[in-house]
Amino acid sequence: MKKKSLKKYTDFIVRQTEALLNIDSPTGYTENAAEWVKTEFEKLGFDAALTTKGGVIVSFGGEDRENGLLLEAHADTLGGMVAEIKGNGRLKLTNLGGMNPNNAETENVRVITKFNGIYEGTFQLCNASLHVNTEYNNTKRSWDTCEVVLDEDVKSRDDALKLGISVGDFVCFEPNVRVTRSGYIKSRFLDDKLSVGILFGLARYIKDENITPKRAIYAHITVFEEVGHGGSGSVPAGCTEAISVDMGCVGDGLQCTEKQVSICAKDSRGPYSYPVVKGLIEAAKMSGADYAVDIYPSYGSDVEATLSAGNDLKHGLIGAGVYASHGYERSHRDGAENTLRLLIAYAL
Repeated sequence: MKKKSLKKYTDFIVRQTEALLNIDSPTGYTENAAEWVKTEFEKLGFDAALTTKGGVIVSFGGEDRENGLLLEAHADTLGGMVAEIKGNGRLKLTNLGGMNPNNAETENVRVITKFNGIYEGTFQLCNASLHVNTEYNNTKRSWDTCEVVLDEDVKSRDDALKLGISVGDFVCFEPNVRVTRSGYIKSRFLDDKLSVGILFGLARYIKDENITPKRAIYAHITVFEEVGHGGSGSVPAGCTEAISVDMGCVGDGLQCTEKQVSICAKDSRGPYSYPVVKGLIEAAKMSGADYAVDIYPSYGSDVEATLSAGNDLKHGLIGAGVYASHGYERSHRDGAENTLRLLIAYAL
């Protein structure tokens, strides 16, 4: 049987993902992204509401309200925070989530002050001139050996303070979004804004096809996943199952590629619900989605936070394959489309 074309929905996913990637949202500073997500779901005709914690709950409708399905994706990303204003006016950072200084060196950043606007800068190795620093190649990159150099006339701590910069200000790293003609999507923070884009694609499919799901379906776009408690609250009444739609791991020892949807059987916190994993595999086969089943060695998801909070749910994890996780990440539009195809078959 010929597979139904999902090209227009994949195009929509890529556009929405690109737009969201260009909204800074390091974990803890997500209000602008959440408001945008809420508005975009409302434009598609769905009820959406901000949670007290700052996430977004969306209802996709559905008949059976006692057997609901919750789909979780997160809009918060890695980032930094000002930990110290140094004597020379440069900024020492502390990481937000798993931001790694090794692959952030030389990246452009934005410092979000609490009351005095936004300043640009660059994250550099301390004493970054190779012609001056004879230990440049031997220096271990860490949050102690790297700093933000502000693009302002700053020569001292007092100069930085006069700009309104203070400890606790958020530092956003440039995502550098690029979509290639061959369909690859490259950017920081595809984890997990690509999956938010995929849920937009599912919402538009439900709207265009005028579908009333057999069971109630909700989306929770969380905003604290990168620090472990994004999915720990706001589970709609009647939900009996939750699936994290997050990035699928691509790397040595794993089967998944960037063009596939990954179904996770187990991660660092343990196995996912066997009936859910089995059902996802059956749905992938039925729909013709190109998929892989993998075990992720260093990974935790929103849905595990949901269970850890005491919710009685079956749980699963899927996502488009993403290479170079927590760095300059890469996926492919085919991976997004295969994830959407699996969601349609499994949820609708």
